Amino acid sequence: MFHFKIDKKKISEKSPIYIIAEAGVNHNGSLSKAKKLIDIAVKAKADAVKFQTFKAENIIVPKGPKAKYHIETTGSNKSLSWFNLLKSQEISLSMHKELIRYCKKKKITFLSTPYDQDSATLLDKLKIHAFKIASTDNDNYPFISFMKKFKKPIILSTAMSTFEEVKFAYQLLKKFNFKKFSIMQCTGNYPTKIENANLNVIDQYKKYFKCPIGFSDHTEGSTAAICAVAKGVKIIEKHFTISKKLNGPDHRMSLEPKELIEYIKSIRIAEKSLGMTDKKILLSEEENKKKLKKSLVAKKFIKKGQRISRSLIDIKRPGHGIRPKDIKKILGKKTNCNIKEHTILNINMLY
Repeated sequence: MFHFKIDKKKISEKSPIYIIAEAGVNHNGSLSKAKKLIDIAVKAKADAVKFQTFKAENIIVPKGPKAKYHIETTGSNKSLSWFNLLKSQEISLSMHKELIRYCKKKKITFLSTPYDQDSATLLDKLKIHAFKIASTDNDNYPFISFMKKFKKPIILSTAMSTFEEVKFAYQLLKKFNFKKFSIMQCTGNYPTKIENANLNVIDQYKKYFKCPIGFSDHTEGSTAAICAVAKGVKIIEKHFTISKKLNGPDHRMSLEPKELIEYIKSIRIAEKSLGMTDKKILLSEEENKKKLKKSLVAKKFIKKGQRISRSLIDIKRPGHGIRPKDIKKILGKKTNCNIKEHTILNINMLY
């Protein structure tokens, strides 16, 4: 599995999980809210904060219908069409520049998802460190082809797709000679029911795709993320907001500031619990091994020169004598000294 870097942080099989705090469009077009989101991501110790870059006229027809969750969160009012909603969430060039400057000041990586070619070109000029290709574009052949010229790491989400469609996207990335990319398991429902997270798909991805695998988490809480850690993902992204009560489509399924802090803490604790891949006795176990493991023990008094039989041996704690697994090696041997009852046997007592 190859590896790559986003900004100065490595993404590989052995690296810490790269955590993206997904601000998305939860700034509601406000620079001050966007900066507050950056502050929240920094406090929560995310590796990157990610926004969304688009021009509404490039990604939706003027009368495009709202998704169900958009109607649930922003209403069916025709004056606030999906087009107008997206228009209100665009980030201007000057806002991009200020957010990138602010991220540098706060020492967090600025990322954004481009949804059209103009936006990708803009982000490239702004020297963004990596591109996220949203699930909506993972089968967008012309767009993926266009992105190859930037030669930046790609994070590809895979919601609303069959495995065959994801394979198609993977093969496109390989065809266009992308060297640095990750594929993210994702479910395109907001919020996603925990039973629809389908984390077992991660195993399928790891088997087929020779790249780091990630998880774009649209579930509520941190349970799915912790399970994804155990599955071996190397990138996790999660939506967050200043407040779930704000107007907009994504606030209801986003974490509030304190929740984001606990979410990332939970991931780091789960990650730490994975430990090493080789099974060995840890330093913290050494003392307990001696006291809690068992040894071969004299069941009764054994005279010097007597042959050891099974009837003369007990198996008891502590564990600093002859191991129970070696019992056959000493049966039939003679003792070279008297051995008292309850004595822990060692090889020097036998010949």
